[in-house]
Formats: sequence, C-alpha cells, structure tokens
Amino acid sequence: MKVKTISKKKVAEVVERLGEIYGEQGTELVHSNVFELLISVVLSAQTTDVSVNKVTPALFSRWPDAAALACADPADVEDVIRTIGLYRAKASNIVKLSGILNDKYDGQVPGDFDALTGLPGVGRKTANVVLAFGFGQERMPVDTHVFRVANRIGLCNETTPEKTEAALVACIPKGCLSASHHYLIFHGRRVCHARKPECGVCVIRDICLFKDKVLK
Repeated sequence: MKVKTISKKKVAEVVERLGEIYGEQGTELVHSNVFELLISVVLSAQTTDVSVNKVTPALFSRWPDAAALACADPADVEDVIRTIGLYRAKASNIVKLSGILNDKYDGQVPGDFDALTGLPGVGRKTANVVLAFGFGQERMPVDTHVFRVANRIGLCNETTPEKTEAALVACIPKGCLSASHHYLIFHGRRVCHARKPECGVCVIRDICLFKDKVLK
C-alpha cells in the first residue's frame, strides 16, 4: 500500500529543517497592534501581502483604531484601498467590523475564536492568524500555500483546509504550530511553487512524498 503521509518523527524533521531557514521571519503584513493585524489580514484575502502593505499606511494614518474606522464612509475607505482585490466588499467589512468592535468589545479585538469569526469578513483562517500572531496562541491558519505544501509533501493527506488544519494540529510538535504556519507559507512562496516546485534546491526533498519531483 502506498504511503500517503510521513511519520511524526519525519514531520518533526521537516519542521526543524524549515525552521533553520525561515525561523526568524514572521508575518509579512506590516502592523503595530492587534487591530492593524486584524484589518490587514481581512484585506489580504485573495490579495498579496505586498499589495496590502502599500495601502495600510494611509488607511491607518486616517483611521488608526476601531472607533475612527467605525465612523468612516465606506466610499472613502474604498478610495484608499482600491488597488487591492475585492476592495468594495473589504471596505464595507472593515467598517462594519470596526463598529462591532467599538460597540461590543470597547474598541478592542477579542482573543476568542467564535467572537472573531462572528465579525464581517473574518473566516477561520483570519481568526487563527489573529489568535496566533496577535495573542500568542498556538494555531495553524491554513491558506492556499499551507494547504498545498502540507498535503504535497506528506505532512497530511486531506481534501479541505479545515481537515488539513486538524491533521497538522495533530502531527506537528507541540510549541511549533504557529511557527510552522509561516515555515510552510514561505516554503510555498519561495521553493514549493504550485506549478513548478524547485525540488532540486529543497531542503526536505529526501523526506517529501511529492511523486513528480525532479532533482535538478
């Protein structure tokens, strides 16, 4: 029978090797507090972090907190963020969620999964990112890179982001979960590309189960 996942021992080896390369790097979304992190992650859906970082300085300069953004005209917010994808829906969402933060949470971002996912524009991945990197909780946010890389190399063998999240929580060593999220993202962006992974320079190629890898 074909092996579809690697052992927990090899998972730990993958985490260790990727950590040696990407361990000092955190999220590429520029932020100075949890509110800015939340807004930035909401804006980053289907958009690159680089694109988000280009609009957030002006956004946060004009509306620095939930109280200010809650009072903003969505049309004005649209003008500031219109260079990113889905800017109209995102402008509406961040104004609405700021209103909820202001009215229900005294302007603060709640450190609770259910409370976060109850906010407009905040899904499972966004909530996990905020909890992991805004509140220091051990979480595994699963975006397109994490989903692709984790299943490709054999950390898990799942068909949905939610199942992938559960599988990674179960197999990644305790205390390494949130960091591993970044390792997988950076590896997906820089080496394990969707269409043509650079297997020849990959530090985990001897462990990876990717069937079509070609050493260069």
